[in-house]
Amino acid sequence: MVTLPEPQPAPAIPFRPIRDVLADFAARFPDKRALYDLDQEKGITWGVLRNEANRIANWLARNGVKPGDKVALLADESLEKLLIWLGIWRLGAVVCPLNVEMNQGHLSDLLKSIGPTLTIWHDALDGPKLTAGVPGDTISFGEFLARVASAPTRPEVAAANAPDDMAAIFCTSGTSGRPKCVVYDHRAYWLNGLDTIDFLGLQATDRTLEYRSFGWNSAQVASLMPWLELGCTLHIARRFSHSRFFDWIRKHGITFAVGVPTVVNMLLEKPLGVAADDIPTLRLMTCSTAPLSPEQWQRFEAMYGLTLLQLYGMSEAGWICGNRHYRHRMGTVGPPAKHQEFLIVDGAGAPCPPDVEGEVTAGGPQACMATISPDGVWQDMRGARIKSGDLATMDADGFVRVTGRTKDLIIRGGVNIAPVEIDNVLLQNQSVSEAAAVGVPDRIYGEEVVAYVVAKAGARVAAEEIAAHCAARLPPFKTPKHIYVVDRLPRSDRGKVIRDALREQWLKENKT
Repeated sequence: MVTLPEPQPAPAIPFRPIRDVLADFAARFPDKRALYDLDQEKGITWGVLRNEANRIANWLARNGVKPGDKVALLADESLEKLLIWLGIWRLGAVVCPLNVEMNQGHLSDLLKSIGPTLTIWHDALDGPKLTAGVPGDTISFGEFLARVASAPTRPEVAAANAPDDMAAIFCTSGTSGRPKCVVYDHRAYWLNGLDTIDFLGLQATDRTLEYRSFGWNSAQVASLMPWLELGCTLHIARRFSHSRFFDWIRKHGITFAVGVPTVVNMLLEKPLGVAADDIPTLRLMTCSTAPLSPEQWQRFEAMYGLTLLQLYGMSEAGWICGNRHYRHRMGTVGPPAKHQEFLIVDGAGAPCPPDVEGEVTAGGPQACMATISPDGVWQDMRGARIKSGDLATMDADGFVRVTGRTKDLIIRGGVNIAPVEIDNVLLQNQSVSEAAAVGVPDRIYGEEVVAYVVAKAGARVAAEEIAAHCAARLPPFKTPKHIYVVDRLPRSDRGKVIRDALREQWLKENKT
């Protein structure tokens, strides 16, 4: 019988519905900046934010959206997107922030499996095409905001979301052609936000920076939820900007900025001559979504004179582990998250003793309530143990070290890429008989995609031709950086391609 971790104690900040959160911050500091859009260079105070969220909730309610209904948001990050998000939550409806850039080819199928009552799409998109055949109403951002502008901010919407209410449906970063969707309730979000606060020591006086998509769970739990729990000031950008990053920090007195290995590597490999004295307000950055080597970590802290904390999570489970501002160790992902029911197990599912490698599993109330498979099948996950697919050890001090992956996923810039998807595109070329994509080390992205192909008998294959074939069928981040034409692929006695052997071959041939 496997002994599961003990449930965690009651949260330090008790759960509050969005209605109460906004009312509290509007009363305590109505003129304090709540949210600032760095690209549009405009912000909103907590006092105005409360009114606008209630205005949007009123309009939604008067136009047939009810608590529990699903509302899809198809847009890049902006102040308006988060205002609409909060209006949806204020009503007690479910926000579905699908990442357009990552999933554009699958949006119609994803929306059909979710079944939104309303889909709101940014004017820069071809909304009618993206939502063709999708159930429910559709409307552009511009038209939506124009209609909402005439709606009243009062009366106060009576609805108040409960912890067990469904909060959001979002996509994983994609381990196959069509990604899996993950369903969270409000309790899970609240607990994940508290974990972030514990990791970073955030307070209401902090000024935080997020430049990733809020369609990703990582941005939601690292930035959105602590903001709503503490009432700090959140600065957002559509994406990371190497040239503007430190200007943002200096101009707005940023105290905490999120990070991913790609950003850390870019700031290491392409420094801008910035030192600690140039960014005195910034005390912390994080690194998550993919492993960071101790050497990179040490170099970064030395170069910029601030604390870098490696965190570890997954879409289905939320935060799994994290180094703390008061307790951290390079080369690890830190101890288990405060509200996570963490367990490393062996092949039989039994707990592993300290320093023994096993698979990371997670569960409990901060994990997802359900998933939606790429085929559109809903699966209830409440009470389930979630297998991460990651191998790890935990030492006697409680620090966890991720040692590998049980799958062959490529993690490029924090985005999961299934090599089989790339294999299939390669095999569409009439001259290719065998193909295998693998991830190899890259100083900027952590891993880069390369591919090995075998030509059909009598065919001539040029690497340039195969590269062009892939570029026409895959997004840039999935397109192999290099194509290698070989006589054969290494295979097991069962005929399975041994990708590790290809990685070793690449490393041997590309020593620097």
